[in-house]
Amino acid sequence: ALDFDEPAEELRMVDGKTYKGYPVIDSRRSVDGRQQLVVLGSGWGAVSILKTLAPDAYDVVVVSPDNYFVFTPLLPSVTVGTVEFRSVLEAIRRVTKRIRGSYIEATAVDVDLDEKYVLVEHAGEGKAWLPYDRLVVGVGAQSITHGAKGLEHCHKLKTITDARTIRQHIMANFEKAVLPTTPVEEKRRLLTFVICGGGPTGCEFAAELYDFLAEDLKHYFPRSIQDMVNVVIVQSRDHILNMMDSVISEFAESEFDRRNINVITNSRVQQVTADAIVFSTTNPDGSVVEHTLPQGFVLWSTGISLTPFTKLLCQKMPESQKNMHAITTDPYLRVKGIADGSIYALGDCASIEYPHLLSHIGELFDSAHQDKSKEITRDEFSSFVRQTAA
Repeated sequence: ALDFDEPAEELRMVDGKTYKGYPVIDSRRSVDGRQQLVVLGSGWGAVSILKTLAPDAYDVVVVSPDNYFVFTPLLPSVTVGTVEFRSVLEAIRRVTKRIRGSYIEATAVDVDLDEKYVLVEHAGEGKAWLPYDRLVVGVGAQSITHGAKGLEHCHKLKTITDARTIRQHIMANFEKAVLPTTPVEEKRRLLTFVICGGGPTGCEFAAELYDFLAEDLKHYFPRSIQDMVNVVIVQSRDHILNMMDSVISEFAESEFDRRNINVITNSRVQQVTADAIVFSTTNPDGSVVEHTLPQGFVLWSTGISLTPFTKLLCQKMPESQKNMHAITTDPYLRVKGIADGSIYALGDCASIEYPHLLSHIGELFDSAHQDKSKEITRDEFSSFVRQTAA
């Protein structure tokens, strides 16, 4: 029934009004004085709010360069065709229709905290100010570079467009490798797939790629081509999935070893070129050795950092925003440094600050650790958790 409801009215500009050289969008549709809620982003954080808002509670406007929500855990499966594109997408206009909200396909590029305006831009073309009473920042994060050069030669896996491009690149490499005119060394280069980063996304993609090669392509490409395939994970730490329990990490490493997926640990990528990747490995004795590996495909998945907009927002509040990796919020997701609490942040772009816990963590730990030995027992740790949660 929702699809047959009348959509929200078209947004228009305020006649003759400009602010700092740009026009102002007239986004208020109600006459009962309800507040203007602007939501930046169309990811997990933004959509979780949109799906729980009561209809007519606010005049809602969603601003995002992507007019869809993507189920990101399945993106690695999309890259190899295990799951089709449309199966992981939901139209943002359908989400906003339930709350009679509007959607603008644009990117937030600036914000005026005093006048409560956010500057939006569509695909590098026109800019306009959008007024807000409450602003929700859910723009996610971008990949961190770690100072590596040549990342324009790498793929990323954050959007459905990324997944589609990766899928086309994989198949193009196989088709070129099977050509009779392609030299053997070039075949090996084309069929070397490098994943930079041993986190969840990198490991999931490596596993999906292996399954694709072992279960699908083996039926359509010659055995000689299959034997040339080389899947490599380059990880800066001493284990992959280091943010998880060691049992999970060790299991993943043993599975990759069994499937001949080469995991190179304690290594940092220095440069990526069109046909090779340069990385340095730290040996147990502390010596560093540089390696050059010919490659036909590189996925960059090495963690996240602030987007240009979130970085700009933090710079406007230097005394309150000192986290270099995310916007700092209080336990209610209100951005620190905004006096009236009108801006919220959530998702990958935000980090909740727990000052009470941080200031007393050492004291709580000492009180739970009774015998003062170097190791803490299970009972002592349970006591520590209970005191911390109290």
